[in-house]
Amino acid sequence: MLIISLIAIALQSAVGWASANPLLGRWTTPFGVPPFDEIKATHYEPAFKEAIARHKKQIAAITANSDAPTFENTVEAMERSGALLGRVSSVFFAMKASMTNDQMAAIAKNVMPLLSKHGTDISLNEKLFERIDKVHGQRDKLDLDPQQRKLLDESYKGFVRGGAKLPLDKRERLREINVKMSLLSLKFSENILAENNKFEMVVKDRADLAGLPETIILAAAETAKERGHEGQWVFTLHKPSWIPFLQYAHNRELREKLYKGYINRGDNNDELDNKKIAAEMAALRVERANLLGYKTHSHYVLEEAMAKKPENVGKLLNELWTPALARAKAEAAEMQEIIDSGKNPFKLQSWDWWYYAEKIRKAKYDLDEEMLRPYFKLENVLKGAFDVAEKLFGLKFEKLKDLPKYHKDVSAFEVKEADGTHIGVLYMDFFARP
Repeated sequence: MLIISLIAIALQSAVGWASANPLLGRWTTPFGVPPFDEIKATHYEPAFKEAIARHKKQIAAITANSDAPTFENTVEAMERSGALLGRVSSVFFAMKASMTNDQMAAIAKNVMPLLSKHGTDISLNEKLFERIDKVHGQRDKLDLDPQQRKLLDESYKGFVRGGAKLPLDKRERLREINVKMSLLSLKFSENILAENNKFEMVVKDRADLAGLPETIILAAAETAKERGHEGQWVFTLHKPSWIPFLQYAHNRELREKLYKGYINRGDNNDELDNKKIAAEMAALRVERANLLGYKTHSHYVLEEAMAKKPENVGKLLNELWTPALARAKAEAAEMQEIIDSGKNPFKLQSWDWWYYAEKIRKAKYDLDEEMLRPYFKLENVLKGAFDVAEKLFGLKFEKLKDLPKYHKDVSAFEVKEADGTHIGVLYMDFFARP
């Protein structure tokens, strides 16, 4: 009786925990999409910890199985494990990419080491690899279809590339490297994002906007208002602001300022500088590759790619480089001719390229991208993309209205086969945010 009561209390507690955290509970939303309207930032970290704990139990159940290792009880069981962690991760990292803020960045900083450690613990799990290894050693005797054979081979290679065959001392160093790499990568990205949001080029004189289309000027005025510079114009490193200015603005000095603002991100010798981080990441990548028996990081990552070896990549790049360089030099010469024919000639620089490419386009083809803008409204482009997908693959897209969304500007579509069979839900998010 006592045991039954304890089980009942545990079940009630589990149900309460799941219902309190929408990331952990069963999603009853249309099509089972994430309940974005219920998910709060405070839900993520507890959800990650719980999902990791559940995944550990699933892995432990596989390694504790007293039956001989088989494809089903080992490889397939491992593949099916961690579904909850995958779900939590998918939602969190999608939101961090689309809707990040200081709170989300802080959560990422806390969970990245947990995820790195958890992944490394699985890769270096001796009992689990022993079972995978036994199944892999019998692969030619097993009646596996191509998909199962592929999964078995990839699982085995994943463990080997993850350090499963390393001696104990090297495994511990690999753990340290993986955690350190995850934090450095996160910090690098955070610094770039902070640079993007920090930079602003404030224009006070409308004369400095000469050459810019009116739509871009209006957008810059709106940005200025949002940033506390009402009555002026602000240009940022976000592409919808950055590209048109380089393309159309007559003011060369401001073009240079905006261009260098972008290419110098993480290289300003301040608290957001990435040079030291990049150097440390490069050193850790080499050390990890060497630990795993590879000459360089390139040799390590390319083993799983089509190129296989760095020499093959170099060969392809060199084959592209020769004709590409010749074409670039020809284009640069054309641009320099235009510059030399002006009142104050100067040597063409990289921040001039967009501007003079636009001039050549107009001169040669009488083509002004601004004239094309009405034909490429978002609605038109979206319809065109859907039409192509329907013609090529028979896919159909139906807009969904009453669906949880993480932002009011997001659109959602049900994707169907030609016969109406449901495939999935597509969320489309078109606008950059800080």
